Amino acid sequence: MELHLAKEFAQNPLAQRASEAVRKCVHCGFCNATCPTYQLLGDEADGPRGRIYLLKQMLESGQADERSRVHLDRCLLCRSCETTCPSGVPYGQLLEAGRNLQAEVLPRSKIQQAKCQVVSALLQQPQPLKTLVGAAQKLRPILPVSLRDQLPEKSLNLARPQQQYPRKMLLLKGCVQSVLAPQTNAATSRVLAKFGITMIEPDAGCCGALKLHTTGHEQGLNSIRRLIDGWWPMVEQGVEAIVFTASGCGVTIKDYGDLLAHDEQYAKKAQRISCLAKDLSQVVQVELRRDSSAIIAGESRRVAFHAPCTLQHGLKLPGVVPAILQQVGHTMVAVPDEHLCCGSAGTYSLFQKELSRKLKVDKQCNLVANAPDVIATANIGCQQHLKSGSKVPLVHWIELLEC
Repeated sequence: MELHLAKEFAQNPLAQRASEAVRKCVHCGFCNATCPTYQLLGDEADGPRGRIYLLKQMLESGQADERSRVHLDRCLLCRSCETTCPSGVPYGQLLEAGRNLQAEVLPRSKIQQAKCQVVSALLQQPQPLKTLVGAAQKLRPILPVSLRDQLPEKSLNLARPQQQYPRKMLLLKGCVQSVLAPQTNAATSRVLAKFGITMIEPDAGCCGALKLHTTGHEQGLNSIRRLIDGWWPMVEQGVEAIVFTASGCGVTIKDYGDLLAHDEQYAKKAQRISCLAKDLSQVVQVELRRDSSAIIAGESRRVAFHAPCTLQHGLKLPGVVPAILQQVGHTMVAVPDEHLCCGSAGTYSLFQKELSRKLKVDKQCNLVANAPDVIATANIGCQQHLKSGSKVPLVHWIELLEC
């Protein structure tokens, strides 16, 4: 697609990155076939191709309007279109850059900005969220079911291995997950201990995704720099890998090298972090090849796996988790339309409630279509979103590797 960058954007690295992505598009429309919002709304402007045209207009004119913002905001950033795109358009990077450029030429209202700041502050800092969850736990009996489902269980196995092993890996603590599902990282530490790996879980901060998606590009980059600073001493000490249990965080971490490519102080460090970063499923897959007898499921269960968009489209790891679960003794059941988004999409469920609700209902119906005993997933956002109203237990898949 031909594009002539407006003079206002000529020296802007974000605009240059976006224009390179737009030029790869051949406007074939294959992307619309797998776009959740296009499937729901049937509007060209609510599909990837239409949104790329809107971004092209902004990049060429240096201007934007509220109509284009509505359509860009409706995008889930699920990246399903990337999986089906024959031209390799990096749509996720394009839309993130486009939204930030749009905010420069057409600032959001003060009310919208304040809402984004509040959401970011609440979700990014575990302590305020912990305080809120603690208060909600006391009111649990009188809370609506939709809110009650979001709270962590009262009795959770948070035990960590006492033995230390020579092999060391870093474990991303996470923001929301550390409060609402702390059992995930605890289970990860116990499972990887069976392979002789010690997990180090420093309180280094947020991966940056929340701020990148809510309050702006530069604030997101500052969060990334702080996390890199927190991790770097342990990276220099030679940790094998940086492991993430939430695929949503993982997509952002794997992109650090590109996000900070223009930062002289952090570019090399960011690239190193991206190279070390591995989804938990990649680590377990490799370790099971080395020692397939280390983990055997105590009870074989029928499992429906919800593959988060960030896992299958962002990280390009479709099928890895189901193969692991099957290998240790579980039975996987088919999930219709498994490539479609559940509607969580980070903060999307807070800002696009109706579209998010419709996608959640469809996904829940598909997940239980073949009568599973349990539903497993690989991302805290999807886990919390789908738990609400689910009659089938929903867990992070790593919990199913324990007897």
